[in-house]
Amino acid sequence: MMGMFTPKLKVKPIRAVGSYGAAGHGAPVSVEVGGPGRFLLVISACALCFAVIGLRLADIALVEKGAGNAHIAVADSRRYERPDLTDRNGNILAKDLYSPSLYADAGQIIDVDEVVEKLSPILTELTPDDLDRKLRRKSAFIWLKRGLTPKQQSKIHALGLPGLGFVREKQRVYPNGRIAAHVLGHVNIDNRGIAGIEKYIDRIGLSNNKELTPLALSIDLRAQHVVSKELAAALITYKAKAATAVVLDVHTGEVLALSSLPDYDPNAPSDALKPDNLNRMTAGVYELGSVFKTFTVAMALDEGVATLKSRYDARSPIRKAGFKIDDFHAQRRVLTVPEVFIYSSNIGAAKMAEASGIKTQKAFLRKLGLLDRMQTELPESRNPLYPKDWKPLNMLTIAFGHGLAVSPLQAAAAAAALVNGGKMITPTFLCRSEARALFSARQVISPETSAKMRYLMRLNVTKGTARKADVPGFRVGGKTGTAEKPTRYGYSKNKLLTSFMGTFPADAPRYLILVMLDEPKGIPETHGYATSGWNAAPVTARIVKRIAPMLGVLPAEDGEQAGAGAGTVLANFKQHPG
Repeated sequence: MMGMFTPKLKVKPIRAVGSYGAAGHGAPVSVEVGGPGRFLLVISACALCFAVIGLRLADIALVEKGAGNAHIAVADSRRYERPDLTDRNGNILAKDLYSPSLYADAGQIIDVDEVVEKLSPILTELTPDDLDRKLRRKSAFIWLKRGLTPKQQSKIHALGLPGLGFVREKQRVYPNGRIAAHVLGHVNIDNRGIAGIEKYIDRIGLSNNKELTPLALSIDLRAQHVVSKELAAALITYKAKAATAVVLDVHTGEVLALSSLPDYDPNAPSDALKPDNLNRMTAGVYELGSVFKTFTVAMALDEGVATLKSRYDARSPIRKAGFKIDDFHAQRRVLTVPEVFIYSSNIGAAKMAEASGIKTQKAFLRKLGLLDRMQTELPESRNPLYPKDWKPLNMLTIAFGHGLAVSPLQAAAAAAALVNGGKMITPTFLCRSEARALFSARQVISPETSAKMRYLMRLNVTKGTARKADVPGFRVGGKTGTAEKPTRYGYSKNKLLTSFMGTFPADAPRYLILVMLDEPKGIPETHGYATSGWNAAPVTARIVKRIAPMLGVLPAEDGEQAGAGAGTVLANFKQHPG
């Protein structure tokens, strides 16, 4: 064919050993390759090259597989990516940062003993036996330590030991340490939330999301810092076993600060499981004592069982089913409703409950959310404890805070409803507007009853058991509570749980605060007394004095100290909505 040819390739004559050619035995044979034969030779050569390359790759995969499998293992164990957590003002509370993690390929390690000897002084979290055990596993990928510090990485890198490698991983960091630890919670080694808000954001799908938008919490870091520091000081001053406090916005239900001591550092969360480090505000339930008289008085007023002019005979103790109910601040006379409140009369509160009846008492407490488990973003919560068979004696003791155990946050939310005009708002740890809060709020008492309760709470601070809670200019109102702790042998006279539940400003409340101390001791400054008026109340005062200006609450003039609304109610028993 025109333009086509078949090239010929001359091959040097070779001696065909053991063959006979045309020239006879041993004669050289001239081989000439051309056409299809040459094409087959080229194809064979290429195939041979690819086979060699393939065998080498297989050899790398089987013999030198450490690095390849390491990447696979890292991909499989990649930590969750999480959104930043901020306070309501944009301050960082939790953030993901990259940190190095150390792994080993056992097949590449030359001398296990040498590696153990050199790593042990650097990885002090691991014992030499732990390291040795890990390194003798027949695996191409072994985690040795996740979340190294830069200093640890630098030292290990300088050793130059074969078989060790680093991987960059996301690690959760809490820049404020212990501050708000029980709210934030913490994550596990794979960066997955296992407590607090961290667990909540995993549950609703905010982690490992393409759009990791920062999540703003309702916490005010400034107020949170104050509450934590004042509680820490109270533990030392009053030699208490534990303490907890919360600050709530009464109109939105937002938690601005929550602290429970002892606490832990979420950057090193191993201490979180210690029983003493429980979040007492949400996961503990307690008989709170006389702060419950706030609910008893509100019930009697709202149900029409009593008015502010009603009187109760407190001249002698009540004896019921072999038990005696008496007053700590006994007046031994007939008391008006305001006097029952400011003298914290157990007798008066019990008689109010008796006049209301068991059915009304249970219905009122349930309406305030005190007989059901409180549901918030925090997974740590407990069911309240109350008698299955609610007998007349239970009715009387529950009236002054014994025989019913609730979480402190439940009590705080119920008290907020008593002062905000009567609206029950579930607490939240996320930012929420007042309009949104009102959308789901329930009216549990009338605005008129709410006004009376504000008056009584303010009166208690100016003339009753809570005088040490007063802060000039900020019009604090509230109720003290001292409860004997239950033991296997009955109620203890020496182990007390003291609390103060207050609001400010009392004439137009914006915030509610609850402080609780577990087993405080009498000290010389309290003349040996360990009751709430001597410890929980002054701790509250110190907190209010520091956080009120931060939260935009301005001090009032001296003439406003008692509150104009309170004065009107006191003089005429008129009811004004909050």
